[in-house]
Amino acid sequence: MPRRHLIIIATLASAFAFSACGSSDPQDVNEPTGDFEVEVTTSEFPVKQRLAETSDLVLGVKNTGTEPLPELAFTVSTDDGTADGSFSTRSEQQGLANPNRPVWVLENKYPRFVDEPPPAGVSGGLRAQTNTYGFGPLEPGETKEVIWRVTPVQAGTYTLNYQVAAGLDGNAKAVTESGDEVKGSFNVTITDKPPQARVNGKGEVVTEQP
Repeated sequence: MPRRHLIIIATLASAFAFSACGSSDPQDVNEPTGDFEVEVTTSEFPVKQRLAETSDLVLGVKNTGTEPLPELAFTVSTDDGTADGSFSTRSEQQGLANPNRPVWVLENKYPRFVDEPPPAGVSGGLRAQTNTYGFGPLEPGETKEVIWRVTPVQAGTYTLNYQVAAGLDGNAKAVTESGDEVKGSFNVTITDKPPQARVNGKGEVVTEQP
Protein backbone atom coordinates (compact mmCIF):
# COMPACT_ATOMS: atom_id res chain seq x y z
CA MET A 1 0.00 0.00 0.00
CA PRO A 2 1.42 3.47 -0.86
CA ARG A 3 2.88 5.45 2.01
CA ARG A 4 0.41 8.33 1.60
CA HIS A 5 -2.53 5.94 2.01
CA LEU A 6 -1.05 4.62 5.25
CA ILE A 7 -0.70 8.17 6.58
CA ILE A 8 -4.34 8.98 5.73
CA ILE A 9 -5.61 5.81 7.44
CA ALA A 10 -3.55 6.47 10.57
CA THR A 11 -4.78 10.08 10.71
CA LEU A 12 -8.42 9.03 10.38
CA ALA A 13 -8.02 6.37 13.10
CA SER A 14 -6.49 8.89 15.48
CA ALA A 15 -9.24 11.39 14.79
CA PHE A 16 -11.93 8.77 15.40
CA ALA A 17 -10.34 7.70 18.68
CA PHE A 18 -10.05 11.32 19.86
CA SER A 19 -13.66 11.98 18.91
CA ALA A 20 -14.84 8.90 20.78
CA CYS A 21 -12.95 9.88 23.92
CA GLY A 22 -14.16 13.44 23.74
CA SER A 23 -17.80 12.54 23.26
CA SER A 24 -18.03 9.93 26.02
CA ASP A 25 -19.34 11.14 29.36
CA PRO A 26 -17.74 10.15 32.66
CA GLN A 27 -19.54 7.24 34.28
CA ASP A 28 -20.60 9.36 37.25
CA VAL A 29 -21.71 12.43 35.27
CA ASN A 30 -25.39 11.97 36.18
CA GLU A 31 -24.90 11.28 39.90
CA PRO A 32 -25.48 14.32 42.14
CA THR A 33 -22.73 15.34 44.49
CA GLY A 34 -23.58 15.86 48.12
CA ASP A 35 -24.66 14.35 51.43
CA PHE A 36 -28.00 12.61 51.83
CA GLU A 37 -29.32 11.97 55.32
CA VAL A 38 -30.58 8.46 56.07
CA GLU A 39 -31.34 6.28 59.09
CA VAL A 40 -30.75 2.55 59.49
CA THR A 41 -34.08 1.12 60.64
CA THR A 42 -33.16 -2.58 60.53
CA SER A 43 -29.80 -4.27 61.07
CA GLU A 44 -30.13 -8.00 61.69
CA PHE A 45 -27.77 -10.95 61.29
CA PRO A 46 -27.39 -13.89 63.72
CA VAL A 47 -24.09 -13.68 65.59
CA LYS A 48 -24.15 -17.42 66.37
CA GLN A 49 -24.44 -19.67 63.34
CA ARG A 50 -23.84 -23.27 62.33
CA LEU A 51 -22.31 -24.72 59.19
CA ALA A 52 -24.82 -25.41 56.42
CA GLU A 53 -27.69 -23.68 58.27
CA THR A 54 -29.10 -20.74 56.33
CA SER A 55 -29.14 -17.26 57.89
CA ASP A 56 -30.58 -13.91 56.76
CA LEU A 57 -28.84 -10.55 56.71
CA VAL A 58 -31.55 -7.86 56.76
CA LEU A 59 -30.77 -4.16 56.36
CA GLY A 60 -33.41 -1.43 56.33
CA VAL A 61 -32.84 2.23 55.50
CA LYS A 62 -35.12 5.28 55.68
CA ASN A 63 -34.51 8.47 53.76
CA THR A 64 -34.77 11.09 56.51
CA GLY A 65 -33.69 13.96 54.25
CA THR A 66 -35.62 16.24 51.93
CA GLU A 67 -34.09 15.04 48.66
CA PRO A 68 -34.41 11.65 46.94
CA LEU A 69 -31.44 9.31 47.25
CA PRO A 70 -30.10 8.79 43.73
CA GLU A 71 -29.45 5.11 44.54
CA LEU A 72 -29.81 3.14 47.75
CA ALA A 73 -26.59 1.12 47.81
CA PHE A 74 -24.89 -1.22 50.27
CA THR A 75 -21.27 -2.29 50.39
CA VAL A 76 -20.91 -5.57 52.29
CA SER A 77 -17.56 -7.11 53.20
CA THR A 78 -16.06 -9.72 55.52
CA ASP A 79 -13.19 -8.92 57.94
CA ASP A 80 -10.81 -6.46 56.25
CA GLY A 81 -12.76 -6.40 52.97
CA THR A 82 -9.81 -7.30 50.73
CA ALA A 83 -11.43 -10.39 49.22
CA ASP A 84 -13.31 -10.41 45.93
CA GLY A 85 -16.82 -11.07 47.18
CA SER A 86 -18.87 -9.70 50.04
CA PHE A 87 -18.96 -12.96 51.97
CA SER A 88 -15.38 -14.13 51.46
CA THR A 89 -12.01 -13.66 53.11
CA ARG A 90 -8.60 -13.55 51.49
CA SER A 91 -5.99 -16.19 52.33
CA GLU A 92 -2.35 -15.16 52.60
CA GLN A 93 -1.11 -18.67 51.84
CA GLN A 94 1.42 -18.64 49.02
CA GLY A 95 0.80 -20.44 45.75
CA LEU A 96 -3.00 -20.40 45.76
CA ALA A 97 -4.58 -20.01 42.34
CA ASN A 98 -7.50 -18.19 43.98
CA PRO A 99 -6.80 -16.67 47.41
CA ASN A 100 -10.49 -15.81 47.98
CA ARG A 101 -12.16 -18.19 50.43
CA PRO A 102 -15.94 -18.07 50.91
CA VAL A 103 -17.23 -17.87 54.46
CA TRP A 104 -20.87 -17.71 53.35
CA VAL A 105 -22.50 -18.65 50.05
CA LEU A 106 -25.12 -16.19 48.84
CA GLU A 107 -28.33 -17.98 47.89
CA ASN A 108 -29.78 -17.68 44.40
CA LYS A 109 -32.22 -14.80 43.75
CA TYR A 110 -30.73 -12.72 46.59
CA PRO A 111 -30.35 -9.98 47.63
CA ARG A 112 -33.84 -8.56 47.15
CA PHE A 113 -36.42 -6.50 48.98
CA VAL A 114 -38.01 -8.12 52.03
CA ASP A 115 -41.42 -9.72 51.27
CA GLU A 116 -40.74 -9.45 47.54
CA PRO A 117 -41.20 -12.65 45.48
CA PRO A 118 -38.14 -14.15 43.76
CA PRO A 119 -37.31 -12.30 40.54
CA ALA A 120 -37.75 -14.03 37.20
CA GLY A 121 -34.13 -13.31 36.32
CA VAL A 122 -31.15 -12.41 38.44
CA SER A 123 -31.24 -10.74 41.85
CA GLY A 124 -32.86 -7.34 42.08
CA GLY A 125 -29.70 -5.92 43.62
CA LEU A 126 -27.61 -4.44 40.83
CA ARG A 127 -24.05 -5.71 41.31
CA ALA A 128 -22.28 -2.44 40.69
CA GLN A 129 -18.94 -3.59 42.06
CA THR A 130 -17.56 -6.76 43.60
CA ASN A 131 -18.98 -6.00 47.06
CA THR A 132 -21.62 -3.35 46.28
CA TYR A 133 -25.34 -3.73 45.56
CA GLY A 134 -27.73 -1.02 44.36
CA PHE A 135 -31.52 -0.94 44.69
CA GLY A 136 -32.71 2.19 42.94
CA PRO A 137 -33.73 5.60 44.28
CA LEU A 138 -35.23 6.19 47.72
CA GLU A 139 -37.75 9.01 48.09
CA PRO A 140 -37.87 11.32 51.16
CA GLY A 141 -39.60 9.54 54.02
CA GLU A 142 -39.45 6.17 52.23
CA THR A 143 -38.04 3.03 53.87
CA LYS A 144 -36.74 -0.07 52.13
CA GLU A 145 -35.59 -3.35 53.64
CA VAL A 146 -33.21 -5.68 51.79
CA ILE A 147 -32.45 -9.32 52.59
CA TRP A 148 -29.36 -11.40 51.79
CA ARG A 149 -29.85 -15.13 52.40
CA VAL A 150 -26.56 -16.87 53.04
CA THR A 151 -25.29 -20.30 54.10
CA PRO A 152 -22.07 -20.53 56.16
CA VAL A 153 -19.49 -22.91 54.72
CA GLN A 154 -16.46 -22.17 56.92
CA ALA A 155 -16.28 -22.36 60.69
CA GLY A 156 -14.62 -19.61 62.71
CA THR A 157 -15.20 -16.08 63.96
CA TYR A 158 -15.64 -13.31 61.39
CA THR A 159 -16.72 -9.67 61.17
CA LEU A 160 -19.35 -8.89 58.56
CA ASN A 161 -19.33 -5.17 57.71
CA TYR A 162 -21.81 -3.00 55.81
CA GLN A 163 -21.89 0.60 54.68
CA VAL A 164 -24.79 2.50 53.15
CA ALA A 165 -24.26 4.82 50.18
CA ALA A 166 -26.54 7.19 48.30
CA GLY A 167 -25.12 6.35 44.87
CA LEU A 168 -22.95 3.91 42.99
CA ASP A 169 -20.21 6.26 41.79
CA GLY A 170 -19.03 7.88 45.02
CA ASN A 171 -20.44 11.38 44.50
CA ALA A 172 -23.63 10.94 46.53
CA LYS A 173 -22.86 10.03 50.13
CA ALA A 174 -25.25 8.69 52.76
CA VAL A 175 -24.77 10.29 56.18
CA THR A 176 -26.37 10.14 59.60
CA GLU A 177 -28.15 13.09 61.20
CA SER A 178 -24.80 14.11 62.69
CA GLY A 179 -23.01 13.83 59.32
CA ASP A 180 -21.19 10.55 59.99
CA GLU A 181 -20.85 7.57 57.65
CA VAL A 182 -23.72 5.10 57.79
CA LYS A 183 -22.21 1.74 58.61
CA GLY A 184 -22.25 -1.19 61.01
CA SER A 185 -20.85 -4.64 61.64
CA PHE A 186 -21.62 -8.04 63.14
CA ASN A 187 -19.13 -10.26 64.98
CA VAL A 188 -20.24 -13.73 63.96
CA THR A 189 -19.13 -17.12 65.26
CA ILE A 190 -19.81 -20.10 63.01
CA THR A 191 -19.56 -23.49 64.66
CA ASP A 192 -19.18 -26.92 63.10
CA LYS A 193 -20.49 -28.72 66.21
CA PRO A 194 -23.84 -30.52 65.82
CA PRO A 195 -26.71 -29.45 68.10
CA GLN A 196 -27.41 -31.54 71.20
CA ALA A 197 -30.83 -33.22 71.41
CA ARG A 198 -32.61 -34.44 74.53
CA VAL A 199 -36.10 -35.45 75.58
CA ASN A 200 -37.76 -33.23 78.19
CA GLY A 201 -40.29 -34.22 80.86
CA LYS A 202 -43.15 -33.89 78.37
CA GLY A 203 -41.61 -36.38 76.01
CA GLU A 204 -40.65 -33.63 73.55
CA VAL A 205 -37.33 -33.54 71.71
CA VAL A 206 -35.47 -30.35 72.57
CA THR A 207 -32.48 -29.18 70.56
CA GLU A 208 -29.82 -27.27 72.47
CA GLN A 209 -27.00 -25.29 70.96
CA PRO A 210 -23.56 -26.34 72.28
